[in-house]
Amino acid sequence: MSSMTEIINENDVDRPQGGFKSLLTTIFVALLIAYLLRVFIFQPFTIPSASMEPNLIKGDYIITSKYSVGYGKYAAEPLRFPMKTGRLLERGPERGDIVVFKPVNNPKHYIKRVVGLPGDQVQMKSGELYLNDTLIVQTYADREGPKGAQDYGAQVMVETFRGESAHLIFEKEHNRLGDTPVYHVPAGHYFMMGDNRDNSDDSRKTHADGGIGFVPSQNIIGKAEFILFSAKDDFSIIKPWTWSQFRADRFFKGLQ
Repeated sequence: MSSMTEIINENDVDRPQGGFKSLLTTIFVALLIAYLLRVFIFQPFTIPSASMEPNLIKGDYIITSKYSVGYGKYAAEPLRFPMKTGRLLERGPERGDIVVFKPVNNPKHYIKRVVGLPGDQVQMKSGELYLNDTLIVQTYADREGPKGAQDYGAQVMVETFRGESAHLIFEKEHNRLGDTPVYHVPAGHYFMMGDNRDNSDDSRKTHADGGIGFVPSQNIIGKAEFILFSAKDDFSIIKPWTWSQFRADRFFKGLQ
């Protein structure tokens, strides 16, 4: 009888110890999986400005894929891959993709549309985009910009890259960056532009002029895939009384 009691007591003592170790192991594994997913598969970002309107507006929470473009030196932030050029498992991005990246010597994340590929010639003439001396077709859209977009007095246009899907842009009649020199995109670099053409500091401006210049391939972080959700400025996930600030029409919205 005493031996049976001793066995029961030993089991009672061991269980909480084993349970605590199991809990720590579970937490560690969960955190490791979450980190690996963020590094190698998906990473969320918040849109802080209007430079990509009408497709992305301030307060959108987007999901980017990293595997779709390969892994540059900023893919594992806060760690860095030792990449001097290119990306691991590099592919794309393609013209028309929306990508997140870091400009040269700039700690901030930017999001723009890929317009010029390595070797391309890019120029704006009277507000119209030319790629390799070919005019990119723009037509008037039959709708206004999305709810939540700012009113710049700009027209919503449909822009179509030859042989690729169309996307919307904001275009003013007199665009401050509507006339530019010819940009020759260097090898291993990309030319980025915001869809809000009159309100985007992008590759049309050099670093010295407050733009981003050409973007090296290794500085690309991921391709924007879809909008997870969107909310107004006073929204906070830890304040349930602000959850009414969600923009319901932008949940799980795909990007073009």
